[in-house]
Amino acid sequence: MKKGYLFVFLAASMWGTLGIFAKYLDSFGLSPFTMVFYRVLFALMLLAVYLYFRCGFSIERSRLKFYALYGFFSIFLFYTLYFYTVTISSVSFAVLLLYTAPVYSIVLGRVIFKEALSREKVAALAMVMSGVLLVNWGKVQFSTKALIFGLLTGFTYALYGVLAKFAIRKEEPEKALFYTLLFGFIYLFPFTDFSVPAGAFPYLFALAFFPTFLGYILYNHALKEVEVSRASIVATIEPVVAIVLAFILFGETLTLKQLVGAVLIIGGSMLVHARENEKLGEATLDEVH
Repeated sequence: MKKGYLFVFLAASMWGTLGIFAKYLDSFGLSPFTMVFYRVLFALMLLAVYLYFRCGFSIERSRLKFYALYGFFSIFLFYTLYFYTVTISSVSFAVLLLYTAPVYSIVLGRVIFKEALSREKVAALAMVMSGVLLVNWGKVQFSTKALIFGLLTGFTYALYGVLAKFAIRKEEPEKALFYTLLFGFIYLFPFTDFSVPAGAFPYLFALAFFPTFLGYILYNHALKEVEVSRASIVATIEPVVAIVLAFILFGETLTLKQLVGAVLIIGGSMLVHARENEKLGEATLDEVH
């Protein structure tokens, strides 16, 4: 098994805790922008300590323009679009369109990185998209505006993987994440409410540590050996983790449709991974012969 796939799975599991922390923080009356701002702030602090003892902060000055773009699309714009879609529609609808990301990832991976458009990728994509539909099944109402912004959310989510692939070619994953978050932090600053109840800070720190610090570092490391399109498909395990945690922690309903959807998502992820292992096995046999 490729270590990269394990990292994608663990990263997606970390991201699956995002809604759980958001639900706790919502009870403190924090706005989405404030949640994201402190999430980024604490993650930057963790990364700063990590980089100080490991490899430092040095980076080519010419690379700052790239990270300014990366931070704008992958941190500021992505979260702005996502939370705006939530406010004008519903969480289910926003999450549903968020997971159109693998479609964009396959197209972008093909166009930019010349990744093969194989049959198992298409089959896995069909499985996970059907699974996401079932996992988020419900009475969803939306407007044309919500549809447009939701689709843009999925696109900016897919851009994260593409831009990360470019970032880790020159910088360590942790350093790439630090500068991406740094620019995202700058863009978020004007929209933040700084009056936060003391009781919310443990949850904000956990939000920064698990789905941000650990999640993104694991994903960036995974992209060193896994294609963007494959990683994006495997990462759709995130809503499965989210609904299971919501069921355990908050007693939210876990319907048969959601369970079937979860099976389809996991099955699609396994298909991508199984085919990769098959290719590795064939390559090994060729080397032996």
